[in-house]
Amino acid sequence: MSAATTSNSPGKWVVLPHYAFAALAFVALSILLLFSTDAFGGHYFHPKLLTLTHVAALGWATMLIFGALYQLLPVVLDCKLYSEKLATIAFGFLGIGTIILAWCFWNFELGHVMHIAACSLVISFILFNINVIQTARQAPKWTIESDFIVTSAIWLLVTGIVGLIMVLNFTMAFLPVEHTHYLKLHAHIGMAGWFLLLIIGVGAKLIPMFLLAHAESTKKLNWSYNLINAGLVFFIFDHLFFHTALLPVYAVLVVAGILLFLVFIYETSKTRQRHDMDLGMKQTFVALALLLLPIVLVFIVSSQVALPQQLLSAVYLVYGISVFLGFMSAIILGQTFKTLPFIVWMHVYEDYVGKFKTPLPKDLYNHTIQRLQNYSYLAGYLLLVTGVLLHNQQIILAGAIGFTITSLLYTANVFQLLLHKVQELKPFSYGNASV
Repeated sequence: MSAATTSNSPGKWVVLPHYAFAALAFVALSILLLFSTDAFGGHYFHPKLLTLTHVAALGWATMLIFGALYQLLPVVLDCKLYSEKLATIAFGFLGIGTIILAWCFWNFELGHVMHIAACSLVISFILFNINVIQTARQAPKWTIESDFIVTSAIWLLVTGIVGLIMVLNFTMAFLPVEHTHYLKLHAHIGMAGWFLLLIIGVGAKLIPMFLLAHAESTKKLNWSYNLINAGLVFFIFDHLFFHTALLPVYAVLVVAGILLFLVFIYETSKTRQRHDMDLGMKQTFVALALLLLPIVLVFIVSSQVALPQQLLSAVYLVYGISVFLGFMSAIILGQTFKTLPFIVWMHVYEDYVGKFKTPLPKDLYNHTIQRLQNYSYLAGYLLLVTGVLLHNQQIILAGAIGFTITSLLYTANVFQLLLHKVQELKPFSYGNASV
């Protein structure tokens, strides 16, 4: 990883601002959550819930993924990033679009300002796609991980275009079916097409690497890719044109793809040479365990299960929470401290390696804060899910407080890394340097 990353790495000002923005967005998300406990008692199409969802999906998850991918694509594809300038411009459009869109949803301002926000986001996604696809075209060897990453970028653009159409429909009302019908389409394309495929593609590369494990075969990943995309495509066409009762069948295809990925990780982990897991990897495996809840709930939300309306609304909310504040947030909290310390270390200490005694990447952040962050996150998540299911605002508030504590701890550690400066280094003696 070191050699590949050092030789092909983009500049730090391309990558690190994404982590800073994402950390601050996580704090904003948790604070907004504190003021939204009343919104969890009704329908999921609520201005506050729409705000929370888009801050989580765009400002927190997508922003951090953009930054991490600009650093990781050269590792996964073994080539330089196509354009640092495009990456910087995409960052600007994504940040501006996210902030404006969040403001519009919170105040339910559905006019031209929201149109500008949606257009800004689509422009960001177009630039991101150009960068990812053109970078992938330079790769000396195409892998299944490349398929996952490039396809996920395309699905992100589709998600953004559907979102833009929905935003225009708020004021022009040209879509033939009610708005929530397309909201389900928008949400599932984003969750399965963008986030799920991307996380599997990158996770299939990074998790074995961090465990010092090797995969004997990628056949399960090939099937995972095909099943998830097939399920998503069938769902889209059925949802738009046919309206059959086969949605649970398409969910089975996606879930089968997820399970094949989990089996791949399990089988690969059995070959690992590193048996002691740090906090980042432990949190990553917690995230994979949390993935089981949305796997179960997807069958309920995609079928015509006869449940009381209040319970059904709660299940829909928990389904969204389990994806954005569950699986995705947990894996980000874990993998941030597997990737960001190395990125910072590389940019700060690359010129000193072999000449001075440099700290290790794991020495650049506070492990006690990370441990407390993981505990407060799990407590906040469990309380939030419990509160939604029980329709208890006090428990929801307790969960929101847990997330707020988590976000503050996480952001403190991230900015400790981002602001790290070279300390006084002791030079190697001539004899040590020559070893």
